[in-house]
Amino acid sequence: MQAPVPAAEPNLTNLAMQAARLLERRLRWSGVPALAAAVVTRAGLVWSGAQGVRRKRGGTPVTHGDRWHLGSNAKAMTAALYARLVQAELARWDAPLTDFFPDLRLDPAWDTVTAVDLMRHRSGLKDRGLVDARRAARRSPRSVLDQRTELAARALGAPPEGPAKRFAYANANYILAGAAIERITGQCWEDAIRTWLLAPLGMNSAGYGAPRGENPWGHRAGLLGLGVGEAIDPALPHADNPAVLGPAGTLHMTLADQARFVRLFLNDGAGFLTRTSISTLTTAPTGEQNDYALGWGVFQHRPWARGPVLLHEGSNTLWHAVAVVAPQRGLAVMTAANAAGAGSRAAQGLALDLIKLYAPDSRS
Repeated sequence: MQAPVPAAEPNLTNLAMQAARLLERRLRWSGVPALAAAVVTRAGLVWSGAQGVRRKRGGTPVTHGDRWHLGSNAKAMTAALYARLVQAELARWDAPLTDFFPDLRLDPAWDTVTAVDLMRHRSGLKDRGLVDARRAARRSPRSVLDQRTELAARALGAPPEGPAKRFAYANANYILAGAAIERITGQCWEDAIRTWLLAPLGMNSAGYGAPRGENPWGHRAGLLGLGVGEAIDPALPHADNPAVLGPAGTLHMTLADQARFVRLFLNDGAGFLTRTSISTLTTAPTGEQNDYALGWGVFQHRPWARGPVLLHEGSNTLWHAVAVVAPQRGLAVMTAANAAGAGSRAAQGLALDLIKLYAPDSRS
């Protein structure tokens, strides 16, 4: 299924037909249950499509309005939420962690680590030990707000496991960023992101955890990462990471709603985020050519993009999502699969197909 394209745009109509064929081909080649994709320009969503079935052997076709799990692509949204708090003068990028957790006993080594260090994965935190915390979180009767505070106390009560100011990707960074946001706003991260980001942008399909109801199910990877394994009922506890990981990646939504967010980066914030906020969110540390900004991997000048490329992928091991943004070109592509393994390869391949279609000079 694909979204309608205005008849007054014959070139876009032709591209939409080609995009639908690329989607169908990737779906057929990959063998995944379903794939979805969207193409965004400064004007908004210009094409989106979804093909396949919601559940392996389930038979029900996916639709344009289905929700897809974004995994770690939610990190950019958590960072943008923090940017909104900075704009409201409720937070600072250079605020040390001691400002957020004055009631916790922090090891002195954290004194120079700031909010921006967290969201650039340069705090010294690692995910080691987080596996045990996840298991405990599934069984915990405590609120996610309390669980995030407990995780902050556990992580910050000891020295950093890695050197500060050096990149080391860890979900723990964004869990703590979420805990800091909760201290600033007095709301749990789930409520704060809806209040400050999702609702104002009209992202009304957004939710948390594996999407339920008439939506795709996630699928395990097949043996050795090949093929597609079993579908996982979204009502089961292991259908997603525990809710404590929310700020690091438990959001789901339609690709049309994700496009509302991505479009901010094609329009200098579109008045919702300031140009200063956009610059902060998309700038890697000084002197680093290809690195991580805040919720985005940044690849400096690419000819087809006419400037830098923002890239992120996300997976909870049952879904895979890709977002590629070329701000200077005014073009973004998003893809999603309801499977891991083969789904990751299909989502990546389809994103590249669509970039080549909508940015023909990228083929060289």
